[in-house]
Amino acid sequence: MKTSVILSVLILCLIPVAFSQEGGKDAGKSQGKKYPVEKTEKEWKEELTPEQYEVLRKKGTEFAFSGKYYLHKKKGTYLCAACGNELFSSETKYNSGSGWPSFYRPIEKSKIDEIEDRSMGMVRTEVVCSRCGGHLGHVFPDGPKPTGLRYCVNSAAMEFKEE
Repeated sequence: MKTSVILSVLILCLIPVAFSQEGGKDAGKSQGKKYPVEKTEKEWKEELTPEQYEVLRKKGTEFAFSGKYYLHKKKGTYLCAACGNELFSSETKYNSGSGWPSFYRPIEKSKIDEIEDRSMGMVRTEVVCSRCGGHLGHVFPDGPKPTGLRYCVNSAAMEFKEE
């Protein structure tokens, strides 16, 4: 199990933000779901930074150990950078050693959607914002108690609201 986690992290470390998962599919469109916050790609490009757009709308990933929230320790709430949806509390953040901010549960299960992701020759569970469909990261079953889950989220997909 540890070997597969380490191998997965190494593979993900080699994938720059410029490469999208699932061949560049737009976030929120792979499952055909309608989200409460929908905008044109032009509107998303105007509102998000290039890195945020690549991660949130094109399902990219940032380099491991490079995100602004990886070692972040302030108390507060992590929000979707695209729509402001409250996603994770600092109370559930922990250092997984993966290179990305990790949480053992969302604020509420309804704040995220989980989608099967078969990209890159793996079967994983993608995590997206339930309001805008923005790609956040993935969830893995190797987290700490009480949930045993590790929500591995790109810093570029989030903003932080301090307590």
